[in-house]
Amino acid sequence: MAKKNFILDTNVVLHDYRAIYNFQENDIYLPMIVLEELDKFKKGDEQKNFNARQFARQMDELVADKSFFSKGASLGEGKGRLFVITENVWCDEVANAFMEKIPDHYILAAAISVSKKHPKMQTILVTKDVNLRMKARALGCPAEDYYNDKVEDVDVFERDFETFEGIPTELVDELYAQKHGGIALSKLPCADQIVTNQCFMLRSSKASVLVRHYAEDDTVRRVDKHRAFGIEPRNAEQSFAMDLLMDPSLKLVALTGKAGTGKTLIALAAALAQHNDFEQVMLARPIVAMSNHDLGALPGDAKEKVSPYMQPLFDNLNVIRHNLNYTGRECAEIDQMQKDNTLIIEALAFIRGRSLSNTYFIIDEAQNLTPHEIKTIITRAGEGTKIVFTGDIHQIDSPYLDMQSNGLVYMIDKMKGQPLFGHVNLIKGERSELSELASHIL
Repeated sequence: MAKKNFILDTNVVLHDYRAIYNFQENDIYLPMIVLEELDKFKKGDEQKNFNARQFARQMDELVADKSFFSKGASLGEGKGRLFVITENVWCDEVANAFMEKIPDHYILAAAISVSKKHPKMQTILVTKDVNLRMKARALGCPAEDYYNDKVEDVDVFERDFETFEGIPTELVDELYAQKHGGIALSKLPCADQIVTNQCFMLRSSKASVLVRHYAEDDTVRRVDKHRAFGIEPRNAEQSFAMDLLMDPSLKLVALTGKAGTGKTLIALAAALAQHNDFEQVMLARPIVAMSNHDLGALPGDAKEKVSPYMQPLFDNLNVIRHNLNYTGRECAEIDQMQKDNTLIIEALAFIRGRSLSNTYFIIDEAQNLTPHEIKTIITRAGEGTKIVFTGDIHQIDSPYLDMQSNGLVYMIDKMKGQPLFGHVNLIKGERSELSELASHIL
């Protein structure tokens, strides 16, 4: 395969600070304007700020060689070299097409400049900005997204649970006869198609049964409806979700589905039902403002600024209170948990740095997290912690993530088949008839 040159945009580095090591034997070029932009992101507590700092440390090690700016630096065995374009180049092609001298146009000009210097090598601009990709292609410059952490098959997030037909009647009857146990997976004719901890339906000529595979003893057991803090599953998918959420052997659970399918509500109800098994229940969501409105435009201190973004979590808590008629022991427990600070609802940024030992941790809107952010959260899990990610991959607010590259789908794709992990995709909307209608036709 012919060697290529790749020009990296700032957003690629902010997305993955180790991106320069993921282009095999090809050479990497960083326009000086990229380093200037990265410098603006070094201060702050968000993941992009961390990535900017980490990349700066990497660069500091690479530029130790005095010949770096003239000859570049090797990125390791089997990999190409890294070069920095030390001047903000401009070119006629960009000048004629775009009047503004903005960072995006300087990066595009750098890509065109490198392609002219190496006419026998293909030069490709790599950016997560779809508009910049369009501009580049309009000028004849090849451009592509950063694909290293993209998931190829996202069809699983459009499908309902699997249904296996033609199951022997005696096996279905045996599953119904079992109160707590199950049957060996090997007994099923579809055994080779089952993934660890998968939820599915078995159907014989006479009956059907909802079941789940259990990794701990490689059995298949019936899934029944579990009522938790006034919330009872309304369909098979919610029953599957509740089963995973209530299983102490699963330490990582992902619930995906469109708005109104009950992902967050089911997760919160299950967490409250098990709060005596954990020291704290934490709910958080990333703050990704719609229309890119900066939080600084909102009045108040940090807590007051993020409060509107946390309201959906409080709304789910109020649904549970309503189902409990706002009275009784369980409602009193919720009140006491909030007073004792063992039920915490706040922005994900405020959760970072805290201990996650013996915690039931729900992260809502996880489709707005990068793969590295998801990894950072999971690797903070201490003993006794269960982490639940919920999200709708069709509602991504982050400008540089999509259905294939967001952290939620990446994590599900990588964790599939692991004994500590379970995933359910919820299809049927249960919020209201109007909500379901809108989600399908608007």
